[in-house]
Amino acid sequence: MTEHLVEKRVVIASDPDTLARAVAERFIHRVRKRVDAGAIAHVSLTGGSMGGRVLAAARDIAGDVTWSKVHFWWSDERVLPAGSAERNETQARHALLDHIDIPADNIHAMAASDGGLQLQEAADSYAAELGRFASEDSAWPRFDVTFLGVGPDGHIASLFPDRPEIQILDRAVVPVTDSPKPPAIRLTMTRPVINSSQRVWMVMAGPDKAPALGLALAGASYTSVPAAGAKGRGRTVFFVDQAAAAQVPPELIDRDY
Repeated sequence: MTEHLVEKRVVIASDPDTLARAVAERFIHRVRKRVDAGAIAHVSLTGGSMGGRVLAAARDIAGDVTWSKVHFWWSDERVLPAGSAERNETQARHALLDHIDIPADNIHAMAASDGGLQLQEAADSYAAELGRFASEDSAWPRFDVTFLGVGPDGHIASLFPDRPEIQILDRAVVPVTDSPKPPAIRLTMTRPVINSSQRVWMVMAGPDKAPALGLALAGASYTSVPAAGAKGRGRTVFFVDQAAAAQVPPELIDRDY
């Protein structure tokens, strides 16, 4: 895979609620612009508290989007029973997807633990689903926006530091059987899929995220700080609150984005 030399920028909001609203507004604007031009928009969602806050904020301004032209995916999932409150899919449905007029076929959820597939089969199945929407230069869709949360340890999706999954380049989706963060069993997209997105937006809030953000911006090894290896083809933006921004160099702050 070719790495993309894209400058990383940081956008700072005062607090988590303001941050969620700001990201939601940019997200709806981007999707609306894409579909109004007659194109299909592919969006990869994330879990976590800020992921849910952004989608909930987007719900209030989402009414006039042509959602039939938008496809939602997930960069990772906790392999739990369908409808579990801990599944990223469930959280996204409650926050946004159940409240918009979108065809069921446009929501591409990863397999649940009670769906009848073994873990490797579930990974292969999601890779095949991605392949149904392959772009000209890759075996998966060209994502317009990929949302990512970032853990205090610097993990993104279910790609954790110093583990083999972060180094896999020849598969689109892989199982995780012993995640250091519970639940242990997960599915995750790999870096090549994440980094094929036109825009990678990492959303972070809280003082516990400041060290990971600082390392990611300082060019740490992606194997030890996976967030450092997330790079959109066009834009790579960290959307953070003031508490998470303690270690951000002033020259990286984007005051106009």
